[in-house]
Amino acid sequence: MKLTTILKTTAAAGAILGAQAAHAEVTFGALYPFSGQLALLGEESARGLELAVDEINANGGLQGEQIVLERGDAVDNNQAIGEARRLISRENVKAIFGSYSSSRSIAASQVAELSGIPYFELGAVADEVTGRGLEYLFRVNPTAEDMADTIINMIVDKVAPMNGVEASDLKIGIIHEDSSYGTSVSGHQERFAEEAGLDVVAKLAYPASTVDMSSIVLDLKQREVDVVLQTSYQNDSVLFLQQSNEAGFEPLAVIGGGGGYSTQATADAVGHEIIDGVLNTDFTQYIVNKEFTPGIDDFLAAYDAKYGGEPLSGHSLTNYVGAMAILTALNEASDFEPATIIETVKAIDIPEGTTAAGYGVKFGENNQNERARMMGLQWQDGKLVTVYPDDAAAAEMRTKN
Repeated sequence: MKLTTILKTTAAAGAILGAQAAHAEVTFGALYPFSGQLALLGEESARGLELAVDEINANGGLQGEQIVLERGDAVDNNQAIGEARRLISRENVKAIFGSYSSSRSIAASQVAELSGIPYFELGAVADEVTGRGLEYLFRVNPTAEDMADTIINMIVDKVAPMNGVEASDLKIGIIHEDSSYGTSVSGHQERFAEEAGLDVVAKLAYPASTVDMSSIVLDLKQREVDVVLQTSYQNDSVLFLQQSNEAGFEPLAVIGGGGGYSTQATADAVGHEIIDGVLNTDFTQYIVNKEFTPGIDDFLAAYDAKYGGEPLSGHSLTNYVGAMAILTALNEASDFEPATIIETVKAIDIPEGTTAAGYGVKFGENNQNERARMMGLQWQDGKLVTVYPDDAAAAEMRTKN
């Protein structure tokens, strides 16, 4: 055989192999705030998705193809829109996973909806995420309504009896950052509190970027608030707790809502003596009744092996559980066409008590996972411990003071 013929044959074979290799990959978008103010938990959330992808790829991939994640940095709402467009038009992703921040999710998922591309929300809780009736958006994680419901039930079931008072005698102060996230949670808190006969004496909003909460602390102190409910991100959580301590404001309970109160970085910044006894409601965390969360130890081992330490918060676990539910289902599908993906995901039926987060997965009205649930947590001796509900608790709730 002539050399030119050999070279042509080799080149042709290489082209075929290259085409096969390209065909052996399927690309999904990972759209999170990887930089900016929300980067800490944005990155932590994305790690859960990455661990799910690693697990699927190690077991043969998705429909025989290896998953490739293309990152998009949703540093703000405009960037979230631009990155969603890039992922869809230039990277040809089959679906987008995200996004931790409710406002980023709301903005980016609208782009996906108009493009006919599935969008899987694994961590944002605001009402508007699923409240718009979108066809291509599915949310796996618990919601703002569930967060508020858990908080009010925790006050009635635990906080009031533990402090020897009637729940109706407690003065409740609601404070929240003023984006879709804080506004959604606080609205449900006020409604559930009224239904439970609680006395809400203050409801105050502020921008998450605030650098001074002393006026809010003073307002709550003057109203003699017994229980403060704060829906916040990290910086405003730290600021409120520090300035409350400086002002000598000592309510019976402070109950955070979400990741701002869940990270070790928050506890370290505030000081363990100050944060000890503070409550929170959030996604499943790691000191929990492990009979309720099968597989959580395997997740922790995989996290440590990949990232060299313990998770920063339960956001990685929640994103992992949501991504695994979606990807495992898609492995049984026939292709990655949007209609096939939607049909497949709508049929998911994972019972409660069978995932590492404790809850199951079944999509109901507005494509919301109707089996997702939040948990009540408390900082005890430098650790965030699950204390509510009883079937998930790893310790008894303590009084704040």
